[in-house]
Formats: sequence, structure tokens, C-alpha cells
Amino acid sequence: MKIRESIIKITKIFFRDEKIFLSLEDGREIGSPLKWYPKLYDASEVELMDYSISPGGYGVHWKKVDEDLSAYGMLNHNQDLKPISQ
Repeated sequence: MKIRESIIKITKIFFRDEKIFLSLEDGREIGSPLKWYPKLYDASEVELMDYSISPGGYGVHWKKVDEDLSAYGMLNHNQDLKPISQ
């Protein structure tokens, strides 16, 4: 079953235990290890907290680290396709 991107809206993000979590409009919280996203993993705490959620709620953008993440992308992420920072 494929998840439709248009139905997933992000309301907030938070970090805990080297993981990133997205709170969704429908009450779900999803999370992934920061290691899956090297730019975020290598970012400082100040850089991590400098984000904006898109007006439609479909994605998050970190201007200082030039990274974008959507709930859809997080749910469909294949860690085998990306190098992981050590």
C-alpha cells in the first residue's frame, strides 16, 4: 500500500535521542534516526532548530543546512539508497 503525500500534514517537529520526529495533523508521530539524514545529523542544535514547515504542512526545510524532509519521504525512506554518516 502506497501512502499518498497529499494526506500527510506536519504540525510540528522535535528531536530526542538522536532521532527526528514529526507530529502529524491526524495525531500520529513518526520518527527516524538522524543518521539517515547526514546533513541533519551533522548540524548543530541551533541549525536543527532553525526550520520552517511548508505552508501546506507537507514538508520541513532547514535553510542553513540546505535540507528538506517530508512526512511522505520519511515514511518511504530506504536507508540502503543513501550513505549513512558514521
